[in-house]
Amino acid sequence: MPIAHINDHNMYYEVIGQGEPVLCMGGWGTFCHGNDTQLARGLTDRYQVIVFDYRGIGDSGDDLATPSTMALHAGDAVGLLDHLGLKNVHLIGLVGMGACICQEIAINRPDLARSMVNMGAWCEVDLFLRDQLEMFRWIHRDCGFEAFQKAVTLLSFTPEFYNVYKSKLLGPEGGWRELNGRYPAHARLIDACVAFDSKARLSQVRCPSLIIHAGLDQVTTPAHTRAIESAIPGAEGVLFADVAHVVAGREQKIRFCEALFAFLSRH
Repeated sequence: MPIAHINDHNMYYEVIGQGEPVLCMGGWGTFCHGNDTQLARGLTDRYQVIVFDYRGIGDSGDDLATPSTMALHAGDAVGLLDHLGLKNVHLIGLVGMGACICQEIAINRPDLARSMVNMGAWCEVDLFLRDQLEMFRWIHRDCGFEAFQKAVTLLSFTPEFYNVYKSKLLGPEGGWRELNGRYPAHARLIDACVAFDSKARLSQVRCPSLIIHAGLDQVTTPAHTRAIESAIPGAEGVLFADVAHVVAGREQKIRFCEALFAFLSRH
C-alpha cells in the first residue's frame, strides 16, 4: 500500500501510467482505489498520473489539531510531488477544491507547474457559494449522509442525466461515498473551501492555464470560473454550455477529453 508520511500526516497515493507527470485532483472524493476510471478516458494511457486521498478520507490520515485550509492541502500535494522527485507537472483540478489546490501550487511553487486546468472552481467565495457549502455541511451533519448525497447530486448533474441514472448516482456505491461515515473529515474539507481566496494572487500564475466554464453549473457557476480566467495572465477559457457541475454522459466526456488533450499537447 503506497503511503508516505508527508506534511505531518500519512498520505495514501497512487501513480498510474507512464509519460509526462500529471497531478489530478477532484472535489470531496478520490481518484484512488479503482476510481481512476473517473479520470479523462485515455489519460493514464498517455501520462504518468498521480492521485491521492485527501486528509481524513480513503486511507489518508489527518492531524485534527491543524486547521484545515486550502494551503494545507496544497502543502500535502506539493509534499507528495517532492517525495516522488517530480517537477514541471501538469496540474488538473476538477469539480471543486482540487482546482483550488492547483491554483495554490501554481502561485507558490511555479517550478512544479507546467500547466494548469481548472473546472468547477472559484477564486473567491461569494455569499451564494458560501451558503451552498454551509448547506452541504448542515445537511450532512443534521440529516445524515444519504440526505447530503442526494442534495449534492441534484445540484451537480443535469435533470436529464439524473432521471436516467439516479439509481447509480445514489446509494453506498454512488457519488461522494468516501464521505459516508466521515462527517468530521467532510467538515474539515468544507472549512478549507469556505476560507479559500486567491483572486488577488492569481496574477502570479505564469504557467499556461485552461479554465473550463460549465454553463449549467449551479454550484461553481460560470461567474465563478470566469473570475479565475480574468485574473490569470494569458489564461484560455472554453465554455461547455450544456454541462453541469460534473461532466456526465458519453458525448460530454468526449468533448471534455478533446479539449483537455488538445491543451496538454500544446504544453
